[in-house]
Amino acid sequence: MPFASLRDRALVSVSGPDAEHFLQNILTTDLDVLGSSEAKPGALLTPQGKILFDFLISRAGENAFRLECRTETADDFMRRLTLYKLRAKVEIAKLDQPVVAVAWGSDSTTSQFESAPFADARFVDTAVIKRFYDDTADGGDLAAWQAFRIAHGIAESGADYQLGDAFPHDVLLDEIGGVGFKKGCYVGQEVVSRMQHRGTARRRVLIVSAERTLPTSRAELTVEGRPVGTLGSTAARTGLAIARIDRVKAALDAGLPVLAEDVAVSLAIPSWAKFSFPQEAIGAEDA
Repeated sequence: MPFASLRDRALVSVSGPDAEHFLQNILTTDLDVLGSSEAKPGALLTPQGKILFDFLISRAGENAFRLECRTETADDFMRRLTLYKLRAKVEIAKLDQPVVAVAWGSDSTTSQFESAPFADARFVDTAVIKRFYDDTADGGDLAAWQAFRIAHGIAESGADYQLGDAFPHDVLLDEIGGVGFKKGCYVGQEVVSRMQHRGTARRRVLIVSAERTLPTSRAELTVEGRPVGTLGSTAARTGLAIARIDRVKAALDAGLPVLAEDVAVSLAIPSWAKFSFPQEAIGAEDA
């Protein structure tokens, strides 16, 4: 089974008698449906509904949770969690850094790992993707993992969008179990619920393909010089972008090319996603 060590990931522990109640009241993830052997996506939002921190959350024993995030955001994430702590009986700490590793593919052999696997719940369209938190496996094929993630339309902050700039719907957290629409209130919940019920999400993750190598991340996608989105992660001729699906639909209807710098690209909705291009496209001048 192919695997990769993810050296840019850190683990934040939240434990104590009030841990679940504390996290349930501030995070987008619904912990009531978090299984014992899965890692679900989620976010801590601003009051305006923008993603302040993204993560994968898993259970780490009774009254304990493990939040896997980017290493460079871990300290700020802990400080923000501490601001919400108040009198809650919880302890927040960054764990001594084990190797965060991920394994994927049809071969179920993962004998190189000693820890139990956690299913990466973001991948709703394929076999179980396994994440491990231990020091027993190092190396692997990071480029192959990034290509796999891109091919399945899974966006991550830093590589595909900047924290503070995106709503959960923009990066498909609503489609991969990262937002609990049946849970109670959490930070930013009102804005996210309004977008869900009104169907107003226009920016979405799309899979980008081209006949030659794509530009580097953050290249602007344009139609006749007008921006429609931004390129994120790339793997040769395939990548991810967050784009205005109404503007992309207008370009498709008009037969106009979409460019990433000077490279003509095709844009597709991930095969597992439930959203679609709008029936009536809204042009840039109407947005």
